[in-house]
Amino acid sequence: MAARGAPGSASPRRGDALGSALLHGVDFTSAPSSRKQIVVAVGRPCRGGVRLARIERIADLAGFDAFLARPGPWLSVFDLPFGLPREFILAQGWPEDFARVAGIVAAMGRPALRERFAAYCNARPAGRKFAHRATDGPAGSSPSMKWVNPPVAWMYETAVPRLLAAGVDIPGLAHGDPSRVALEGYPGLLARSFGRLSYKSDERSRQVPAHEAVRCRLVDALREGGLRLGVAVEMDDDQARAMVAEPSADALDAALCLSAAGWAWQRRSTGFGLPAAIDPLEGWIVGAQPEPRGS
Repeated sequence: MAARGAPGSASPRRGDALGSALLHGVDFTSAPSSRKQIVVAVGRPCRGGVRLARIERIADLAGFDAFLARPGPWLSVFDLPFGLPREFILAQGWPEDFARVAGIVAAMGRPALRERFAAYCNARPAGRKFAHRATDGPAGSSPSMKWVNPPVAWMYETAVPRLLAAGVDIPGLAHGDPSRVALEGYPGLLARSFGRLSYKSDERSRQVPAHEAVRCRLVDALREGGLRLGVAVEMDDDQARAMVAEPSADALDAALCLSAAGWAWQRRSTGFGLPAAIDPLEGWIVGAQPEPRGS
């Protein structure tokens, strides 16, 4: 089923660097291995949605670097935070510069960075321990400085310096190759179209049959364009069954990011659907709607 009300088409326009782009949805892990891999859903725009071509799995960071170096045109949506909260950055006395902050974090190492996070949180009142980005509320995402449950800060620390080193374009944050575009996504934004229903776990002891039922519902809705953003991901029945059967839902999360990539691709001539003004330190999650001023 075609996505409802989706602008754009799969036909490239003259001067359109991304008109014939491959689209990627990337489920990232900061410590890839043969057991827990980086998963990439690869597809192309079609009939207002996206056609899933294949699922790729990357077992190490060298493979991730090679993925980023692939020639364009491509547009990728990554499930990882692209920025730290402005409030935290300013409290550290760091420069108001996205690339320089990423460089400081990369050079610091996790133990020292963990100490900074902990000191910052310990000095704040209960219930307000973490600083948040402006996008966290609308997207329902975890604070990007969170180093446990889930440790998304390590995803930032691992991936963002690599994105910068690869010279990709990160709209609103860093200029790069316009034929290789990286955007931040959050599969939970789409998965919560039905509410906060648990559908996955990396821990075997927490994998329950109810999760599979939710994954089945999500995959059906994703194929029909029935999730938030309304961009269908076409796939064959074998691909769909594999997503439903995977308890960690890595391929499903990648496919949800692929749907977001399709949504952003349709809006490539108008800033990929990002707000007109986003914080150049924090970034923004594709598809999250800014909260009204004064709310």
